[in-house]
Amino acid sequence: MEKGLSGKKVVICGSRKTEEMCALIEKQGGIPLVRPLQGTVFLAEKEVGPDIIQFVEADADWVILTTGIGTETLVELAGKLALEEAFLTRLHGAKIACRGYKTVAALKKLGLTPVAVAEDGTTKGLAQALQDVNFSGKRVMIQLHGETAPALIRFFESRGAEVQKILPYQHIPPEDKSVETLVKEILGKECDAVCFTTAVQVRSLFDYARQHSIYPEIIVCFNKHVLAAAVGKVTAEALSEEGVKRMVVPQHERMGAMIIELAQYYKS
Repeated sequence: MEKGLSGKKVVICGSRKTEEMCALIEKQGGIPLVRPLQGTVFLAEKEVGPDIIQFVEADADWVILTTGIGTETLVELAGKLALEEAFLTRLHGAKIACRGYKTVAALKKLGLTPVAVAEDGTTKGLAQALQDVNFSGKRVMIQLHGETAPALIRFFESRGAEVQKILPYQHIPPEDKSVETLVKEILGKECDAVCFTTAVQVRSLFDYARQHSIYPEIIVCFNKHVLAAAVGKVTAEALSEEGVKRMVVPQHERMGAMIIELAQYYKS
């Protein structure tokens, strides 16, 4: 019986559990290609200090928190600057919106309750939850993780908000060679599917495409020839924001489930 990925070249963009993913692709009859696009996410302690000071001094009407670890890290870094009390006072005085259960849990530990939550954990869900809020002239502090979430920033700026971004964790892009190889394979139709396990990997590919003026060609390839696979909602959202319309997303946000979903797609 023919397997779902028989003869299909499947790219893995992650740098974690690649051996397991390769084995699973091979088990489904596919040919795995590892092209790491993750880069490195690092704790930007020195870089974020001035941003924390600015937030404490200038205050904010709204605080948008996108990750639990980022929220906890900001409090910790404020403490190192002897500003923890002042930082928490600002948080308590602002309206808070967040995405995902981990962020809600981090806020609960601080005795804070958000006024809006994106239950699905996406930035799109967050924007929808705040659709009816008037942000005109309001100061909004947004905590981000590793990437700049352009669609979320646009949402607030288009509604007249003054936005301050804070990234306690920042991103070093992957080596150009890895991205360059994948771009050639996509444009040359030398791969059938590309598996993304984080939104950061999506941004790495499309930022490179923009810098090298090949963004339209890459989008055409994804929407006509090469299938994108996203491990979950947040990664799928990043692909959608970039203009990718054809993609496979498993119901259970697991790497293995993504490969099985991909195999099912080709079988049907």
